[in-house]
Amino acid sequence: MVNTVWLIKRPADFPEADMLEKEDMIILIQDAVIRVPIIENWAACREDAVARNIKIPEDKLLNYEDIIDIIEKAEKVIVW
Repeated sequence: MVNTVWLIKRPADFPEADMLEKEDMIILIQDAVIRVPIIENWAACREDAVARNIKIPEDKLLNYEDIIDIIEKAEKVIVW
């Protein structure tokens, strides 16, 4: 289970690594898909990556339904 989901909209808006807990997850949406984070627990919105022609590993891509499922199961959601 995911403790906190961080929805990141812009590439310059990544949270500091010390703000994240082990069970947290970053999901890149909108323009944030152009910058890949250095942490392991992240994913990107497939539709946003395709729209910007950004190549992201298939196992890191989520569609909108996947993102909604993760949000619904998370303890907390932060839009950054």
